[in-house]
Amino acid sequence: MSRGDKAFSYFNEGYNCAQAVVLAFGDLFPEKQDDMVKIASSFGGGFGRMREVCGTFSGVCMVLGLLCGFDGENGISKAEHYALIRKLGDKFKADNGSIVCRELLGETVKLSSENPSERTAEYKKKRPCAELCRYAADMLEQELKEKI
Repeated sequence: MSRGDKAFSYFNEGYNCAQAVVLAFGDLFPEKQDDMVKIASSFGGGFGRMREVCGTFSGVCMVLGLLCGFDGENGISKAEHYALIRKLGDKFKADNGSIVCRELLGETVKLSSENPSERTAEYKKKRPCAELCRYAADMLEQELKEKI
């Protein structure tokens, strides 16, 4: 099963979009997986349903930060890390039209509700979220293959 398929599955199990992407890479940081899922819980719905940066892309950034982020000691500069984030952000935008949740959802979803929606068949028909989880995890998997 690809990491994209794993992310798709995690999203459909009820995890938010950021958590689904993070969990798809959880085997790479098993001792931190529980903490990463908790941290990612704040990023679903474009930062707590504010519909800002897509949670799937936030998940990509979290995994990249954990695996190859700047820490002042690992030989990776802030500039290198930020360039990688921008590169993947540009790819995400080129392939999906935006990295902003509300723009990705378009007019198919009422954006004013504070409460998460139930994952019904109708929900899944209207939202690109599960497929964006798949896309983001596959994009990151490809990038990591090239880097590692």
